[in-house]
Order: sequence, then structure tokens, then C-alpha cells
Amino acid sequence: MTAPTLPSAIKTMPGTTEGSILSRLEIDVRMLGMLGALAVIWIGFDLLSGGVFLTPRNLWNLSVQTASIAIMSTGMVLIIVTRNIDLSVGAILGVVGMIIGVVQVQWLPGWLGFGHWLTAPIAVLLAVTVGGLIGLFQGWMIAYLAIPSFIVTLGGLLVWRGAAWWVTTGQTIAPMDGRFKAFGGGVEGALGANATWIIAAIACGLIIVGLGLSRRRRIRFGFPLRPRWADASIAAFACAAVIAAASLANAYPLPGGIARRWAEENGIAWPEGGLFIPHGVALPVVIAVVVALLMTFLAKRLRFGRYVFAIGGNPEAAELSGINTRWTLMKVFGLMGVLCGISACISTARLNAATNSAGALDELYVIAAAVIGGTSLAGGVGTIAGAVLGALVMQSLQSGMVLLGVDTPLQNIVVGAVLVLAVWLDSLYRRRIK
Repeated sequence: MTAPTLPSAIKTMPGTTEGSILSRLEIDVRMLGMLGALAVIWIGFDLLSGGVFLTPRNLWNLSVQTASIAIMSTGMVLIIVTRNIDLSVGAILGVVGMIIGVVQVQWLPGWLGFGHWLTAPIAVLLAVTVGGLIGLFQGWMIAYLAIPSFIVTLGGLLVWRGAAWWVTTGQTIAPMDGRFKAFGGGVEGALGANATWIIAAIACGLIIVGLGLSRRRRIRFGFPLRPRWADASIAAFACAAVIAAASLANAYPLPGGIARRWAEENGIAWPEGGLFIPHGVALPVVIAVVVALLMTFLAKRLRFGRYVFAIGGNPEAAELSGINTRWTLMKVFGLMGVLCGISACISTARLNAATNSAGALDELYVIAAAVIGGTSLAGGVGTIAGAVLGALVMQSLQSGMVLLGVDTPLQNIVVGAVLVLAVWLDSLYRRRIK
């Protein structure tokens, strides 16, 4: 069968020569709505806080705070897509954080000595391994023992939260290894201005190359094409967003005392007005972006991702088509455990301590981020980018309420109400498009 020629392919594309601008750009309306909601939230909190919310310092901290939830929400998308749920992610983060805290403070110094360069890599590898094993174990019970995911992960929430206390009988473990603290952001995890601009340049290049390769694939297989102006508009908007984020990260300077110490260490004379040394982008933010890109590639380009969405769309048909649904489901939960391990590293490093309460209520924020991002609880539908944006929305709400001095119980009320509202709006949207 011969692929259609380019002119006929272009003619078959809805909205290429006629229709709305959104259809020509192939933009998800719900994603655009989320961006609008995020803008309203940011502007509203900035007005209520007297201009504090939209300062470089607060937005930089907001990006670091979002990283942990955003990483776990990418895995929650795949779990919800398969028509399951994971209520144990916060507890897994807590127990993994306590384990790597004990390893860094009590075990490795006796074997390697204090400040050894292998301490941080070993801690990260251990976190990913332990989290992955916990996820695989829960996935095995769900897939092969046919226990509902709600029950397994609800039990996991209680078991792993209790295990986190049992590891040290509730004691806080601190401080973490100096190199490990970079995973939490802060001064240790700030990459600086030069690295930030290099990352921004690479990101813009990848955006342009990605759009070009996508257009070539469409031409090769005779798929409908966006107008060239549409691709150019998307590239310009995305690159502008990247440059704006880099500029914002570089607009937040290091504290005076730290900047003075850095100048002395590098033999730089301290001027009368001080030095403006930018933080740059934070390492946990870079990790979150890389994880989101890898998860998007896994979900959209690999066979595993297609299997996951096929199972969510119709489990019976997926099994009849030859997909090993149980093994695939087990791997989905194992991947969720790995992501919890990565988030545990970020959370523990950010606090510079392993605490028994780490990850408390994170499952609420992770599930809310995925659902707000467009993942349907009915299964079969969801996007990684939407979940990351949903995590930013949830964290923005929490950060804004903290700035305004809202009590924690009221914060939980707002988050719960937003989650219910998001599910209701999702059901309305799906009834409309049917």
C-alpha cells in the first residue's frame, strides 16, 4: 500500500486550511485551560501577598518544591491509565528516605569515612532499588494475586509509614552527606548562571529539532501536517518560555554571606555594593524535567507505553491481543516505586534530614496532580506533561496559601475541593466529546 502524497495528506487534516487557530496548532484545550488557571492563581496570590508571590525568590523555591511531586505524578499517570490507584507513594517516600538517611549517617561513614565521594551515589542507587522493589512487590500482589490496587496500596500506606518509624523508632536522622544535599536544591544544588544558559540553549535546540523530526515523520508516512507558521509559533512560544525560566532562575542571587565566602575562596575582591551571583536553575528541577521527558518518551514511543494505554482502554481486548497484562501492570507499579525513590532523595536532601513524617499526604497531591492534568480515572487517557503542570498548580496553591498564612487544615480543605472539582470537570468534558 502506497502512502498518500503530501498534498493529499495536507488536505485530509482537519483545520489545516480552515478552522480555529487551536485546531491548526493541535493544542489540547484542557492544557490551555490549565495554563490559564495557573496564570490566575499566580496573579491572584501575587495581588493578595503584596507582590511577594511572583518574585524570583518565591518562584525559584516553588520550582524546587514542585520537583518531588512532579516526578511521582508522572508515574501516577500510568497507574491511573491502567484503571488502578496507588495510595502508598507518600509512605514509600518516607520509608526510603529513612533508609538512605540511616545509610548515610550511621553505616557508610564507618565503611568509607565521612565525606566520601561514593556516599551520595550509593544512597541514590539504594533509594531507587528499594523503591523499585517495594513497587514490584505491590504490583505482584495486584497483578498476580488479583487483590484490588486500592486495598494493596492502602495497606502499603499503613505498612510503609509504620516501617519508616520502625527504622529509627521515630528519631530524625541528620545531617546528610554534603554532596547528597545538592539533590535538594538550595545553595549546594544551584547550578549557576552559565550552566543555566547552556541548559536553556540545549532545551531550545531540542525543541526545534524535535518539531523538525516530527514534521519529517509526518511527511514520510503521509500524516496530516500543521502549517509551517503553526510549527514556528509553537517553537517560538516554547523557546520563549525556556528563556524566561532561565532568566528568572538567574535573577535570584545567592545570599550575601555565601556570596562573600565564595568570592574569598576564588580570590575575588569584595566590592562595596557586594556581588550579584545568580543561583541559576536548581538540580532537582533539572531532574524533574529529565524524568518527565523520559516518561513521555516511554509512554508515547515505546511498546511498553502502548501496552499500558491499551490495558487502560480495554483490559480484556489487550489480553486477547497477546499483551502480558499482569507483567505489564507489575512493571508499572515497579516504575512508580523507582520514581518514589528518586523523590525520596530530593525530599530528604532538601530537608537535610530523614524524618518520620516525610511524604505525609503526598499521595493526595500526586493523585490530584495527575487528575488535574487530564488523566481520567476511568483509565486509558492521560499525559505526562499534564501531570507535571498539575503538580505545579497544586504546589502553587499550597505555596500561595502558606504566604498568606492560611492554616494547614484549611489548605487541605482547598486541595480536596480542587481535586473533586477537577474530577467533575473531567467528567463533563468527556460527556461533551462523546
